[in-house]
Amino acid sequence: MKTTTKLFSIFTLIAILTLAFATPVMAFDGRTGDNVIIKADEVINDDLYVTAENFTLDGTVKGDLIVIGSNITINGTVEGDLMAGGQSVVINGTVNGDTRIAGAALQLGAGASLGEDLLAAGASLETKDGSTTGGELLVGAGQTLLAGDVAGDVFAGTGALELSGNFGGDVNAEVGDASQETGPSPSMYMPNTTVAIPSVNPGFTVDKDATIKGNLVYTQSSDIKIPADVVAGKITRNEPKVDVSNTYVAPTPAQLALTWTFDLFRTIVTLILLGLLLGWLAPKFVNSLSEKIQGTPAASLGWGVVAFAAFFFSILLIIVVMTIGGLFFGVLTLGGVSGSIIWLGLLSIFALTIGFILVTSFLTKIVVAWLGGKMIFKSMNSPLAESKIWPLVLGVVIVALLTALPLVGWLFGLAVMFFGLGALWIWGREAWQARKAAV
Repeated sequence: MKTTTKLFSIFTLIAILTLAFATPVMAFDGRTGDNVIIKADEVINDDLYVTAENFTLDGTVKGDLIVIGSNITINGTVEGDLMAGGQSVVINGTVNGDTRIAGAALQLGAGASLGEDLLAAGASLETKDGSTTGGELLVGAGQTLLAGDVAGDVFAGTGALELSGNFGGDVNAEVGDASQETGPSPSMYMPNTTVAIPSVNPGFTVDKDATIKGNLVYTQSSDIKIPADVVAGKITRNEPKVDVSNTYVAPTPAQLALTWTFDLFRTIVTLILLGLLLGWLAPKFVNSLSEKIQGTPAASLGWGVVAFAAFFFSILLIIVVMTIGGLFFGVLTLGGVSGSIIWLGLLSIFALTIGFILVTSFLTKIVVAWLGGKMIFKSMNSPLAESKIWPLVLGVVIVALLTALPLVGWLFGLAVMFFGLGALWIWGREAWQARKAAV
């Protein structure tokens, strides 16, 4: 069925490109508006191009008809090709040439007569009993009900397919399995459509009144019940092909352990390198934060919770000010000021978010790790407590291990974050007070 899938892709692409870029090679007539109607006694002697909310053809178009709209109804005659795209496309009349339709609800009425091929792409396609397609039928849809007659071959790629018409050629169908979980009927997503959308049973169904003069090739995981004497040719079932590269395979315990170890090692190396850089650039700052945690642990933890909440409150406040300011100056027709306020607000949110992520992901862990390593070495009366490297290394290993533990690691992570944020809050408040006193 690989060839069939390629055919669907090629013909669908051709249809889309044709609808989007078709250019007239002869004289044409153009119509546009909310409601465009070609009356029964009206004859268009050229190609007709239409864009409308609702379009109805009751008359005759001597050339091709290209129409884009919400609801399209063809009751009259198109002597050339028909290309139509909209929410609903209904054909009750005659199209002498090829028919290419795309939309949510597609339907060939009982009186529809198509002279050549039909290419359809949408959520639902229904060809009613009495409709005829003189050439081949190619469809890609969520569901398909083919009760009309098709003179040529049928190529269908659909989630649900029901055959009850007469088919003069082969039928090639790739259909979703009935055993698989199916979603709601397409009608649920199109409450305003003017077309009654049929309910097609999941999977592939062949009615006892259907006739297939050629071969039947279908893709399903198991054989379906096909009434006797319906298919004149050979019946072939193909197994669905599974793309192994896109199939999720649960990792083994060994793979999980290896991933956990690699992530832990990467975290340790990153924190050590950043900690050494921070200790080299701002040693007094790091020591000050460590002293805040050691001297006032309870206050650091409490102010850390406050700082965490203050970040989200600041984001909310910026959004409110940005919205009110933008609307106010917009009403005053000061578009430049309004735009500046909005951009300033967005930049502020971006800067705050980046800063918060850097502080909580790295700075708080480095400070707590440095303090923890130094306290451990001091408790052992080790001279390494005064080193600028080893307390950080020991502390980072311990912090990384604790925060990476399954189930409880997030609790240690919260504690480290709150202690670090609290120390930073206290340091910032004291620095601000000192500055005010100096002034």
